[in-house]
Amino acid sequence: MLTLPTFIPLSEAARKYGLDEARLRALVEKGKIRAGVIAGEMVVSEDEVKKRAEQERGSGARKEDLPEYQQFSSLSNSYLGINEASKKYRIPYTTLYQWIRRGFISVKGKAGQKVLISEQDVAFCELIYRPQKKQGKKIFAANGIPVQRSAL
Repeated sequence: MLTLPTFIPLSEAARKYGLDEARLRALVEKGKIRAGVIAGEMVVSEDEVKKRAEQERGSGARKEDLPEYQQFSSLSNSYLGINEASKKYRIPYTTLYQWIRRGFISVKGKAGQKVLISEQDVAFCELIYRPQKKQGKKIFAANGIPVQRSAL
């Protein structure tokens, strides 16, 4: 007998499997995880999310565990708009936007039209980005850690 896939709300999947919601949304947009919309809420394939979580845990590290990320712990409750972050950290708006879409920078919410993002994530990404700063060069692995550290 055919077993049908189980779909659960994206927010529940993120919580249950310890993944960032923005990261899951990015995986859905890339077609890496099957998804649908039921009653206006995005649902995702539980099996595919579970496999992805196991793969990312199996890769060894999370950016939150890195000393480079922890050095910005004083910014853990600080949020700013994308334009504000772009100016403050001298990172092109489009680069920040791509990092948000890929789940490297978490979104707190909105204040009117302003999208609020984690300043700790931005500061960490800027630290890794600044010495690289070559257009088109991949500097982050899929789990958000620097490429040169992802092999460790």
